[in-house]
Amino acid sequence: MSKSKWSTVTGSELLTTAEMAEADRLAVAAGAPSLTLMENAGRAVSDAAVEMVTAGARIAVLCGPGNNGGDGFVAARILREHGYDVRVACSVDVATLKGDAAEMAKRWVGAVESAGVVDFACSDLIIDAVFGAGLSRPIGGAALALLASIPADRRVLAVDVPSGVVGNSGLADAATVTATRTITFFRRKPGHLARPGRDFCGDIVVADIGISGAVLDVINPKTFANAPALWMRDFPTLSVQSHKYTRGHAVVVSGPAEQTGAARLGARGALRVGAGLVTVVSPLGALAVNAAQLTAIMLKPFEGPRGLAEILADSRITAVLIGPGCGVGIATRLLVQVALEFEAACVLDADALTSFTIDQQDDPEPVVEHLFALIKENANRNVVMTPHEGEFKRLFPDLAGSKVERARVAAVRSGAVVVLKGADTVIAAPDSRAAINENAPPWLATAGSGDVLAGFVTGLLAQGMPPFEAACAAVWLHGECATLFGRGLIAEDLPEMLPKVLARLAV
Repeated sequence: MSKSKWSTVTGSELLTTAEMAEADRLAVAAGAPSLTLMENAGRAVSDAAVEMVTAGARIAVLCGPGNNGGDGFVAARILREHGYDVRVACSVDVATLKGDAAEMAKRWVGAVESAGVVDFACSDLIIDAVFGAGLSRPIGGAALALLASIPADRRVLAVDVPSGVVGNSGLADAATVTATRTITFFRRKPGHLARPGRDFCGDIVVADIGISGAVLDVINPKTFANAPALWMRDFPTLSVQSHKYTRGHAVVVSGPAEQTGAARLGARGALRVGAGLVTVVSPLGALAVNAAQLTAIMLKPFEGPRGLAEILADSRITAVLIGPGCGVGIATRLLVQVALEFEAACVLDADALTSFTIDQQDDPEPVVEHLFALIKENANRNVVMTPHEGEFKRLFPDLAGSKVERARVAAVRSGAVVVLKGADTVIAAPDSRAAINENAPPWLATAGSGDVLAGFVTGLLAQGMPPFEAACAAVWLHGECATLFGRGLIAEDLPEMLPKVLARLAV
């Protein structure tokens, strides 16, 4: 059997269903017949299936009403031609198929079973070509019966996305198929990375079906998989002329004595990621405990908003992190307002965010909106907010829907780059760019890891990296550090893994 070109990764761009349809249209306009594209897609599916079974295996192909079903009919024909025992079932009457899918169904010379009678008990592999990434309604009727009849112990190859996953969002129907492997075409979709969709996909491979990458220049996608290709050209580099003052000065604001660990974790992260100088600024009551724990990181005392303002007035300070362990309340809110008055890039994390979501009923002005107004007052200021889901919901209680779109709207509304944390962290910029992270292992869910992430962002901003790229790089590095360390990780381990990760990047 001839091999199609398919790989585990093809480009960092993630295409919505509308953008993928435009890619198809542009390819056809450039001279690639749509039937040829479908033939190539079906051949890629058959090649992927061959990788999952032994010669002559029994394969059931489930087809749906659209082009996804057309891909399934192509794969079934090719697999049968090469000696596999192939059965086909369709969720609709084949006579109702239209366009290219109808033509490919005609080229299938075998029987087509109806959804209600198909039996998969003897199948070695099931190819799910029922619904593609464009699903926009709950699954019901014959399609539901067909998908529900798939045995839980069978290997499944999903075409484009597992049926039930919404390609644009990663949201999933209750009847969603759990795939062993998913094969998609040209570029991945947001739903391949965003949860819960990612959890249904299994291994994801991307097939080259003859669409030129040049179409991306026309489509201009705004959503990406977070990977070094997205931000590497902006990553800080060193030369023989570099010294600590050219590598930026990051300031981390400490909280009271009983909560100082978070600030030190952030400071350690900023130093490890390359900031030339890092200073923890500490309330007087926490000075002794911070001094006992810091070595390469400098320490300065301050008292209240005026004291912080005096420190940040130093123009050599290039980034400030405020929030980890600062405490929730008006005092932290005032410190944030001070930090936003200066030109240094600013990372707002944890308590710095929550402090603007409390006591709103007693405040004559909406507190959250006041924060966003402060961020937007200086369009040249680089601000990154790093909320987890709980903090995000308090900041943006009216936003619903997919994680990507919520983060994107939040970035536009706030004027800041938003890092919406989680297993599928989304980084969104006010210019509508968004990236979905995919390298975070589950053991990254440990106390203090978010403080280190905020420090990574701060350290990269201190070195002059643009805020969207800095946030994307920090999130990716954070995941790589955790993966490299493995199970048993605690937050203190993350900065210490960074040199090995950076060495792999050859920066």
